[in-house]
Amino acid sequence: MLSCVLRFALSGLVFFLLAVAERAFKQRFLYAKLFSHLTSARRARKSELPHFRLNTVRNIKTWLSTRSYLRRRGPQRSVDVIVSAAFMLTLIILACVSAQLLRDSVTLERGWLIEAMLWSTCLGIYLLRLLTLGSNVNRKYRGCLSALLTEQINLHLAMEQRPESKEQLTITNNVLKLAADLLKELDSPFKISGICANHYLYTITKVVILSALSGVLSEMLGFKLKLHKIKIK
Repeated sequence: MLSCVLRFALSGLVFFLLAVAERAFKQRFLYAKLFSHLTSARRARKSELPHFRLNTVRNIKTWLSTRSYLRRRGPQRSVDVIVSAAFMLTLIILACVSAQLLRDSVTLERGWLIEAMLWSTCLGIYLLRLLTLGSNVNRKYRGCLSALLTEQINLHLAMEQRPESKEQLTITNNVLKLAADLLKELDSPFKISGICANHYLYTITKVVILSALSGVLSEMLGFKLKLHKIKIK
């Protein structure tokens, strides 16, 4: 009875933290979605947001400041710790299950093995949802680069139509180029948790989990599976 109570309490705590992390990711996605509407007149009017073009240095500065503020808004480190801990827990459970399946010749007679597989399945579903939300957030912010390129084209066209304002337009165009280069540096590599920031840990994790799963599948399918070569940059 005590063991069941502790398991339910632990499960409730873990999935409550994952629900909190998912809510934070949904807020990030909402901020990214609304931010992408600022430079579009139709979308800004539909979302009841202010619209401004990136045709002056002042507007570009305001746009970059707003983007930086929205990227840092809300809990950041705590949510990343939750996602990283859930990922590591899922990895450990999968490693234990794979090792047990290899040693016992693919048998599911032990109760803890079934429980571990259920845990890994539930955690995997939550992590997949978080990965999807994180990918959508990054995609929305990466789409801002197209707005910068569009404004650069508009500025080149304006230079031909208004030669008297060519100097001011050239300065704005140079600022747009620097802003685009800066955003490319800041958004690479894309990540949603702390573990993706470390190339070595991320690559080792991929090697371990792929090796374990390939060993299990080789035993179940009857032929050897080969891993692709993974390079550390």
